[in-house]
Amino acid sequence: MDDLGKIIAKNVVKRQSGYLYYVDGKGNVCEAKMARGGKKKKKAAKKPVKKKAAKKKPVKKKKR
Repeated sequence: MDDLGKIIAKNVVKRQSGYLYYVDGKGNVCEAKMARGGKKKKKAAKKPVKKKAAKKKPVKKKKR
């Protein structure tokens, strides 16, 4: 168990971004695509909504 995390050799495999490299039980170097979370989608530009002008009720004057 002392061999976990030990560097065996450097620059043996050309590494690509997005892949995980490991040594399997038989001693072979394996490549696996890394699982990543989904990319955030950009919000679509919202068009400004025109609001209708509210109708004002006529103000009644009080009679004196």
